[in-house]
Amino acid sequence: MNPDGIGEGSSLSLVVVFGIITVLLIRSRDVKKWEAAVIALFGLYLGQTPVVFTVHGCVTWFLSGFNHT
Repeated sequence: MNPDGIGEGSSLSLVVVFGIITVLLIRSRDVKKWEAAVIALFGLYLGQTPVVFTVHGCVTWFLSGFNHT
């Protein structure tokens, strides 16, 4: 487990959940395939920037039940 409280298993399960949501949105025609591709590319590029630490901190805070440490 990482020192900030989110483990590799949690990260993987979040990816699976977001993947399932994306597939369901595409199937319901709320999001087109090209829009999903753009969103995925945005996520990949965002993950390579320093903003990833802020996003990771927000997700960790949310998953910990909004507790301020």
